[in-house]
Amino acid sequence: MIASDAPTALGRFGRFGGCFVPEMLVPAIERLTAQVTEALADETFLEVYTHELRTWVGRPTALTLCAHLSEAWGAEVYLKREDLAHTGAHKINNALGQAMLAKRSGATRVVAETGAGQHGVATAAACARVGLPCTVYMGAVDVKRQAPNVMRMHQLGAEVVPVTSGDATLRAAIDEALRAWVADPEGTAYVLGSAVGPHPYPLLVRELQAVIGREARAQLLEARGRLPDVAIACVGGGSNAIGLFHPFRHDPEVALLGVEAGGRSAEPQHHAATVTHGTEGVLHGCLSLLLQTEAGQIQETHSISAGLDYPGVGPEHALLAATGRARYTVATDDEALEALRELCRLEGILPALESAHALAGARAYAVDHPGSLLLVNLSGRGDKDLATLEATP
Repeated sequence: MIASDAPTALGRFGRFGGCFVPEMLVPAIERLTAQVTEALADETFLEVYTHELRTWVGRPTALTLCAHLSEAWGAEVYLKREDLAHTGAHKINNALGQAMLAKRSGATRVVAETGAGQHGVATAAACARVGLPCTVYMGAVDVKRQAPNVMRMHQLGAEVVPVTSGDATLRAAIDEALRAWVADPEGTAYVLGSAVGPHPYPLLVRELQAVIGREARAQLLEARGRLPDVAIACVGGGSNAIGLFHPFRHDPEVALLGVEAGGRSAEPQHHAATVTHGTEGVLHGCLSLLLQTEAGQIQETHSISAGLDYPGVGPEHALLAATGRARYTVATDDEALEALRELCRLEGILPALESAHALAGARAYAVDHPGSLLLVNLSGRGDKDLATLEATP
């Protein structure tokens, strides 16, 4: 299953990536790396995983032509509908695979982090499916603004631990989940939700999420007889985007566009646009682009979407940006809200605020490239964001 352009043995995507972890975690990382390599080459494991994706997750998800949106934008717009997957977002593809891997490895419990709550819900559901207890760490700020997902996690049997340290958002939640893993590296499996962290996580998450792009590629060829002019996805840590981009990586006629959280402005601490404004550094076990001060201190971030509110990005995205294979732009809070409401009004689809950033980026692309064929990954549904939307003019 592992693609030919896997990272180096040291987990490097070009100069990015690697494995920067406490010495106590090295044996656990080495075990995990061996387990990942073995599982992704095991036909029986992959057959069971694929069966679960089909019969439990509900794959393949639909590809939807948005006729009214296309008319309004002057471009042909197709949405890859990850909002229709079980638990409401792309996160379940990764959570299920990692939960199955944890069960296979003999772990006795799972820990995870979550921002918008979708990865937490997906991990809680996946752990229930495979029969493992689950603890989810979530920033206290996100617990408040994503209350529906907290309730869903509770109903699925997970323990949700609010994190009040640091910025009390996704970065702090990852810190706490890593501490829990360090405390019990043999019995605990850490199900990481994005394409970030130490090797082998960026590789593992990419491989589990690449089903998005593989399906979309085949579906668009069937529907239109050709590939898109551009594939577009929102980027926080970057799992849904790398899942969409990866199967198009060797198609030079397909542009790849990642849309980051522009927040309130380009001023520090007012956005979460890591590729656009970041510099190289190490965070959560890998070398990538970060939002940091000149002294190397991680900056606080802001986004109306909890899932994009992270000061780093996956190392493969850093490489795609450095080589020019993918381009990264930003959408502000206001632009994302406008795109969300436009999709609701014209197509009867309520996207997650994270996905709305991709829509805003797609609309801007359509203005500059009239008549283009756009493939936009709708990474999740917006039920979880209703309180924020109701409170926002």
